[in-house]
Amino acid sequence: MDRKQIAKSIEDLALAIENEDFGKKPTIAISNTGSELSSDVINKAIDNLKDDVDFIIVGENYKDFKTYNACGDVENAEVLEKLFENKEIDAAITLHYPFPIGVSTVGKIITPAEGKEVFIANTTGTSDVKREKAMILNAIDGIIAAKANGIENPKVGILNVEGARLVDKKLKELKDNGFEIEFAESKRADKGSVLRGNDLVAGVCDVFVTDSLTGNIIIKVFSSFTSGGYYETTGCGYGPSIGKDYDKPVFIISRRSGTPLIEGAIKFAKKSVEGNIVEVSKKVYQQAEKAGLNDILSSFDKQSAGKEEKKSFEMPDKEIVTAAIGGVDILEIEDAIESLLSSGIYAESAMGCTGPVVMVNENNEDKAKSILGEKGYI
Repeated sequence: MDRKQIAKSIEDLALAIENEDFGKKPTIAISNTGSELSSDVINKAIDNLKDDVDFIIVGENYKDFKTYNACGDVENAEVLEKLFENKEIDAAITLHYPFPIGVSTVGKIITPAEGKEVFIANTTGTSDVKREKAMILNAIDGIIAAKANGIENPKVGILNVEGARLVDKKLKELKDNGFEIEFAESKRADKGSVLRGNDLVAGVCDVFVTDSLTGNIIIKVFSSFTSGGYYETTGCGYGPSIGKDYDKPVFIISRRSGTPLIEGAIKFAKKSVEGNIVEVSKKVYQQAEKAGLNDILSSFDKQSAGKEEKKSFEMPDKEIVTAAIGGVDILEIEDAIESLLSSGIYAESAMGCTGPVVMVNENNEDKAKSILGEKGYI
């Protein structure tokens, strides 16, 4: 062993002593119900990786693993929330979770030619209801996920979708203000950091920025093309939930995810936890805000300054919201919520696996649907 290796070993030991970490396995909650392919595909992944992770099962009993019984998406989410609050788990893997607006997930694919890992920012949830603002936040989330997974200076590219040029411009403004971000370059003749689909296949970047609906499609295509679209066989799933001040890394898999992908998601979660993803998120968001992130995001709102001023109304009392109303377009979710609030019905926004939802008290569900229908939101 040479001097550099000895020095590295001493440094690793010192860090282990400082962090009180001597090979401690992360504790990850995993939902084993809700799959369209049966619970077996999830349970098999648990068995295969039980030596690497301390599992807590949420759903139905399986062997001698510690289990919290839950039936359905609502109970599942409630149990996971309590496990995070009680600090019993470091992360969770589940098939559905109602993230609030402002939180979305960063997925990861394996490119077919060279087997390179590329983070797709983002894949479920909504960072912001305005597409361009969301994509800027997605870029930050993607950087966080990449850093937590060992990529110190991830290269960032933006998919050539609507608003990509403006997003590219604003991210470079953030960089000029001191935020550390390295841009990838397209393999196409026009170069630049706005990328095409073949750039993704070629793996020219570490973080591929797009809106979450497009990102969701990308994950599905890359993970299920070998099965003819029947189920997801390769990759790591839809990734961890990230957002400013959000400290619950929930990793999403699909109801059509097979055992190999679920194993990939577990390994993704394990590495992210070991990379202190929550702390990395706090640090990166602080750096971005120091570089003027809030001012850059606010600049998009000034474009709507000419809109008609909305009427004021008395805010209804806050209620427990358990009924989810789907079918509202993401660009209209805020207006839909306001239409209910102004009608005396307390409502909140959330994000389900199929898109945004309006959350109301179950006693107001029918009336809320009637109002949203009359106003053309559903």
